[in-house]
Order: sequence, then structure tokens, then C-alpha cells
Amino acid sequence: KHRKFDGLIITGAPVEKMEFEEVSYWEELCEIMEWSKTHVTSTFHICWGAIAGLYHKYNIKKSISTKKLFGVFEHETLIKTHPLLRGFDDTFFAPHSRYFRLENEDVLSAGLDVLTFSGETGVHICADRKCRNFFVTGHGEYDRHTLANEYERDANAGMNTAKPVQYFPNDDPRRLPVMNWRAHSSLM
Repeated sequence: KHRKFDGLIITGAPVEKMEFEEVSYWEELCEIMEWSKTHVTSTFHICWGAIAGLYHKYNIKKSISTKKLFGVFEHETLIKTHPLLRGFDDTFFAPHSRYFRLENEDVLSAGLDVLTFSGETGVHICADRKCRNFFVTGHGEYDRHTLANEYERDANAGMNTAKPVQYFPNDDPRRLPVMNWRAHSSLM
């Protein structure tokens, strides 16, 4: 607790449909986010960790989708000179697997920058202007098989999960998915 760190990653969790205060470790997570303000240079919030951080730090409410945002989606780089996006193309792909959407207006009204955006999934990456907090709704860290494994897990559990979009060649789950997000994930 008394040490200082260059970075902190707050990852996702399958609790996005729950109210934040209902999550059993919410208070502890809030303590960690408060601690990070004085002990961490920058924090990287991923998926549920992103919406949790935005709620805690900026009171941005999550918007739950009835349909799972599941697949690989094209995104636009909005602030091409931002240091986190150094080397990014104008458009790129990133995987998503979530039930919430984050809107531009909410992020901008909180004084944050929207760095990347997808018309299908909403805000993908946003950040504070001091580059201390980054919020990423997608999953650039996923490997080639992660979405396939999740789809198979849900199907075996009897869930009526749609196939991940733009992921399996010819929309055929028996085919090896094309990994078209590795370069941008590595840059980030």
C-alpha cells in the first residue's frame, strides 16, 4: 500500500448487468481506485473495469444493452496525435464481449477525450487529459481463440448466444478465426 507504481490495470468481470453497489467487492475496488490517485502514475481500465472506473471517478452511468456486443468491430481513431495511439491507423479492429454501451456525450461532458469510437459499439477508448486514466471497453488483449471459446462455453451452457460478428470466416464456427487486431493491440 505504501509503494508507488508506474501503472495499474483494472480488468473486467462478468458482473456488468449488476448494479455496481451490488458487486461484493465494490467498496474494496473503490478504495483501490482512490489509492491509485496518489500511488500510481496511470491506470488502464478494461471492459467492466472501464465502466466501473468511469462510474466511480466521473459518475458516468452504464447503459445496458439487451443484445450482447460480441465480435470484432471496426473502430475509428479520433485523436491521431494521442500518445496511447501512436502508430495507429485511421481505422482498426478490436474484439468486444459485453452488454453495455458507452456514449460520446457522457464521456465528453465529463471532460474526457474520446480517443477511438465504433458506430456499432460506441466509445472504445477514452482518457483523462493528464493521461493518468485510460478506459478501454474492448478486449485488445484477447488471443485468436478467446471469442470462440466464450461462444462455445455459452452454447454448451444452453445460452442462446449469437455467434461473434465479423469473427469466423463465412460465419462458420468450425473455421479458424482471422486475428486482425494484433498489431493495434501491440501498439497500445
